[in-house]
Amino acid sequence: MSGKALDLRRSMQIIRRHKFLVGFVVVLGIAAGAAYAVLKPPMLTSTALVALQEPASVQQSANNTTTTTGGIDTFTATQDIVAGSYPVLLHALPDVRPAMSFDELRHNVQVGSLSSDIISVNAKGKNAADAEATANAVANSYIRYVSSPGSAVGRIEAQLLESASVATGPTPVKQMTIYGLLGGLAGALIGVIVALAVGRNDRRVRARDEIANSIGIPVLASVPVAHPSAARGWTKLFENYKPAAVHSWQLRTALQQLGMSGLGLDRPGYDGNGSSFYDNDRASIYNGDGGRFSLMVLSLSSDPGALALGPQLAVFGASQGIPTSLVIGPQQDAAATATLRTACAMPLHEESMRHGMLRLIAYDEGGGFDMQPDTALLIVVAVVDSRAPKMPDTMRTNATVIGVSAGAATAEQLARAAVVAGADGREITGILVADPDPADQTTGRIAHLGRPARRGLPSRLRGVVTEIKR
Repeated sequence: MSGKALDLRRSMQIIRRHKFLVGFVVVLGIAAGAAYAVLKPPMLTSTALVALQEPASVQQSANNTTTTTGGIDTFTATQDIVAGSYPVLLHALPDVRPAMSFDELRHNVQVGSLSSDIISVNAKGKNAADAEATANAVANSYIRYVSSPGSAVGRIEAQLLESASVATGPTPVKQMTIYGLLGGLAGALIGVIVALAVGRNDRRVRARDEIANSIGIPVLASVPVAHPSAARGWTKLFENYKPAAVHSWQLRTALQQLGMSGLGLDRPGYDGNGSSFYDNDRASIYNGDGGRFSLMVLSLSSDPGALALGPQLAVFGASQGIPTSLVIGPQQDAAATATLRTACAMPLHEESMRHGMLRLIAYDEGGGFDMQPDTALLIVVAVVDSRAPKMPDTMRTNATVIGVSAGAATAEQLARAAVVAGADGREITGILVADPDPADQTTGRIAHLGRPARRGLPSRLRGVVTEIKR
């Protein structure tokens, strides 16, 4: 039972992740059903009634049959068959509307009996006039046939009791609604089947535990991210980004776990003699006072959402009163950071509360940059190719984390990125998850240590001297 419940839960998660696909197929189903109702409008039904006069011999035979068999009216049942027989329908063909074949007429006409001396002729048509004309044509053909000497059932007196003058059936709106709902249900079923087929073959990791287990490194924080598509969007992020309280706490905790202390306190004190510079030959940061913390956020080129993790972390640090620099250096995939590099060249708004605390730096391979002496937090953004990752020739940092969006990369892609980082001497110390799945209840963190076994209370010792008397 637990296995079935787990499969059902996973199936529901797959359907929820592909809700737009399912919704699109449902909309297509509704549209197809409505189109079918328009192209094939509902058939209307009209009824003509024919009154019969039973011969005396038939009445006596019917009374005897009723007494012995319990009320079976063979006369009326026979006339129902005669009214729908070949000669009656064949002679009615010239008068039916619209012109149709014999098989179509047989399909559109149904004969029944309301009582022992009244039969009904029901005919279908695309409109009221056609249904009425067909029902009257068949009823009149039946009357002519049973009244003629050549009738196979003998001559019977019959007359038209009520001609077909009213046609009934579903309205076009009702028919469209019914077919639309049926199409929507069929679309939902097809959409669910397609979503399950696609989802079961999807190897991308989404849950925090799956992401952490893929490379054996814990998830430090998971936050929603912005998705700027132009330089102006990145500028708005630098000036206006403000995480919610729960995400702010996660970012604060992540920096603390990475080794940066004093987060949220006043700006660290400097004696003014410390100096720092970027040495391109040795590719490392030197600072005289040793108070700077540097962090690289490494992401994949196929995951544009994760690119915002580094900038958002830098803006968060600046909003906490920490002098922060965001560095965009050489990239393996320059196109992935093109708009971000452009935004770094644009000055921040003068009224931004982070003005003076956040510095944006972009440099090319072989170039260098001047580091402000009071910079306390340095965030470096690096992007590698998801298919053939290779570390770009960028600066060294105190720590390196991998940024990934939920459901944007496979475990193999994350492992390849971690391997190339390790080969370059950069140890991955944590993972930042962008846009986590709302249904994910896992943490992606290292399991807490178990509680130590509870020790028993000390028992009273006897025979031991605890006091010295003089």
